[in-house]
Amino acid sequence: HTATLSLKSTLMKLRYARHTKDLSQIVSFYTEIVGLTISGSFQDHDGYSGVFLNTPKSAWELEFTQSERKTDHKSDPDDALVFYSKTLAEWVELKERLKNFGIDLASCPNPYWNEHGLSFLDPDGFSVIIAKPKIS
Repeated sequence: HTATLSLKSTLMKLRYARHTKDLSQIVSFYTEIVGLTISGSFQDHDGYSGVFLNTPKSAWELEFTQSERKTDHKSDPDDALVFYSKTLAEWVELKERLKNFGIDLASCPNPYWNEHGLSFLDPDGFSVIIAKPKIS
């Protein structure tokens, strides 16, 4: 008899970890522009320093680390972090924030996101999309 793991029955949390060349720049971008909060950090743990970002009461975190090791990013144009705005007001506010910080919108290979989201690049050149909420 083999046990089957059901994700519904676990208290699993998602963390996406990525190495960056400039930790302070990436943290400022995701907190000041995207609106995430710092949920934790560490300094010089085996040569790595890092910051955890999320939204309050979320079951996920972004972890950005920096070390002496050079970054070697190879992102596909369809790779993206997608955040879903809860309200149209939140989406419009973020659009204004992008404009105020001089962040240019980018075109996505997937035409869905060009019509239903705001796409832009983070300081490491990775795609970020803010989905426009559906209005009933």
